Amino acid sequence: MGKSSKDKRDAYYRLAKEQGWRARSAFKLLQLDEEFNLFENVTRVVDLCAAPGSWSQVLSRVLIKGEKFGRSAWQDREAKFRQQMLQVFASGTEQPSQELAQDSVAQPDGLRPRKDVKIVAIDLQPISPLPGIITLRADITHPATVPLLLKALDPDHDPSTRSQQASHPVDLVLSDGAPDVTGLHDLDIYVQSQLLFAALNLALCVLKPGGKFVAKIFRGRNVDVLYAQLKIFFEHVHVAKPRSSRASSVEAFIVCINFQPPQGFKASLEEPLGVGSRLPRMLEERQSRLPIIADTLMQNYDTGAWDSTLAAVETPGKDGIIDVEIDDLTVDKHKDIRWIAPFIACGDLSAFDSEASYRLPDDHVSLDPVQSPTAPPYKRAIEMRRAMGGAYGKTVIRG
Repeated sequence: MGKSSKDKRDAYYRLAKEQGWRARSAFKLLQLDEEFNLFENVTRVVDLCAAPGSWSQVLSRVLIKGEKFGRSAWQDREAKFRQQMLQVFASGTEQPSQELAQDSVAQPDGLRPRKDVKIVAIDLQPISPLPGIITLRADITHPATVPLLLKALDPDHDPSTRSQQASHPVDLVLSDGAPDVTGLHDLDIYVQSQLLFAALNLALCVLKPGGKFVAKIFRGRNVDVLYAQLKIFFEHVHVAKPRSSRASSVEAFIVCINFQPPQGFKASLEEPLGVGSRLPRMLEERQSRLPIIADTLMQNYDTGAWDSTLAAVETPGKDGIIDVEIDDLTVDKHKDIRWIAPFIACGDLSAFDSEASYRLPDDHVSLDPVQSPTAPPYKRAIEMRRAMGGAYGKTVIRG
């Protein structure tokens, strides 16, 4: 597929190159920020599965350079326009409002960089350098990654203490990682959920109380269990679908706000979510503490037979008469009780549709990607295909 055809098929792919983003996924983070205000009072961030670095690029331009995008940039332009209009009316000069509006929009927004910003990006693949970003090439599922991350966040950290808690926690943890999909949806959803749990375990080691956690998920049949587990650690859990994310994709983003760890909880990658290898023993102890209930034979008044699945509950009344109520033990009273995370669509409705194809102007020039992959896993395959003469092999001329 040529670059021009891909530009027509995906407007965000074209916009990413025009606006200098490394990947179209940058718009997903920007649209999530518009809805949840993720970057408010944020100076310390950890970006997991960061390659090729589009989310880290957003963090660099917003937190370090002080740039504004989307709704906040529009609000700044409107405020500047209103201020200039007040100055025009106060001075008595006459200037066409349309020209003034164009001048105010054309002017660049004032940069407001933040102080003491610390951003760490982690991925198994190498990441090309970004201004102010500390990059680590490590595996987020390995316990040895925690000391590396703590050292990057705090240069004074002593690895000999074997502590897996950050002395200077972070405000926000992001994870845009996803496995190489196989097309088997159940398998892909399971692998993605395990990757999310690895990111969550790492986030629990470095996130401060009140912090935020954002990660990619694949929506499946039992995704509600994942939401309920996240609800244990965060006050608010939302499922968000940015407009730049294709509607045909099962991907979404879980946005967790206000980190509130349970009392006495200590995160560790050696014991994920505080349990780890102790889970079988904990289950045995729990089973041993359960009361032993003998089967009760009660007569079923509908059929006249004796049934052990019915239990009697005696309730004494005020007049001394005892009412006997029959309770069916085979019915789980809590079976249909579940917590449903709110689903939110992010992005302006006037924005491009990621599923639509747009007509390009006649003078359109297709641009090259801002940052080519540094070491993609398919690099060896491309080299072998080129050595064979392309996708269809070498052309053989027969006489």
